[in-house]
This record gives sequence, structure tokens and C-alpha cells, in this order.
Amino acid sequence: MIKTWNVACAMVLGMSTSLYADEKPRADREQAYSDAMFVEKAGICGLEEVALGKIAQTNAERADVKQFAARMVEDHAKCNEKLMAAAKTAGVETPVAVPQERKKEIERLQALRGAEFDRAYLSKQLKGHEKAVALFTTASEKAQNAELKSFAAQTLPTLKEHYEMVKKLATAAGAGGE
Repeated sequence: MIKTWNVACAMVLGMSTSLYADEKPRADREQAYSDAMFVEKAGICGLEEVALGKIAQTNAERADVKQFAARMVEDHAKCNEKLMAAAKTAGVETPVAVPQERKKEIERLQALRGAEFDRAYLSKQLKGHEKAVALFTTASEKAQNAELKSFAAQTLPTLKEHYEMVKKLATAAGAGGE
């Protein structure tokens, strides 16, 4: 299972961290919450975080961006394993790949280097972690399965920390929005 997960991560190098392909108002997202939706979105996000972090370790210009990317790979790989375990208890399958419609984003980010990559990567991280915090907050309050609820609540402080880290990096890189 871990080998399959690692293969899936390798397949999705360069995906964006957008959690919602079609943005809906927050109230609509919250009303539409389900444990299966949480697992799907959290799983895709985790795959993207690991993939983007690996790309950033090569393509980024700034050392602090590369260090942040290494942290993303480490933290989100662990998170992915915990999500798989929690999802299993809930009887929900985790995603094994990022959806096909995001392949253009892989190519776009893989083609960037240096300061241009830093700005694009940090902008994606900023938006992605903001959405992840919202998603995990909702799951920590609304999850029907106790394992998923606990997983979301335990993961939330780390995601908030990541968000604060990337806000500082993005400000320094001029990557407030992409």
C-alpha cells in the first residue's frame, strides 16, 4: 500500500495545492461536507504537497523555500499515512493520484526555475494551506467517523503552522497572489 502511495506521489509531481477545483462559497462547502469528501480532498492535497515539495527542492532559488519544501515533503508524507489509516477505519478509500484535470499545473510549475518558481510555489502554498486549514477545521467539527475527526483535529495545528510559515515566505518573495 505504501509503495502504491509513493508511486502515486511520483506520478503527480508539480500539482497545485488547490483543494477546490470549482470554488463555492464557504457556506455551500460546509453544507456539502461528508467524510468521503474530506478524505478525497485531504488525500489529493497531501499528494500535491509531497509532489510540489520535491519539485521545489530542485527548482527553488532561495534556501528558505527549499527548507520549507523539505518540511512539506516530510510532514505531508506522514500525514498521508495517517489519513490512509483513519480512512480505512471509516471504510473510505484514499485517492492514489491527483485528478487528470490538474496535469497542466504540473507542467507549468515544473517548467519554472529560480525566483519565478519561488513566487509561484509560495503562492500555491499560501492558497492551498488557507483552504486546507478551512477543510480540516470543518472535518474536526463535522466528521461522522471518530478516527477521521481525531485525525483532522490532530493535524490542524501543523497545517496552521505551515500556513504561518508560508505567509512569511510569500511576503518576502512577493508571492501574495498568483
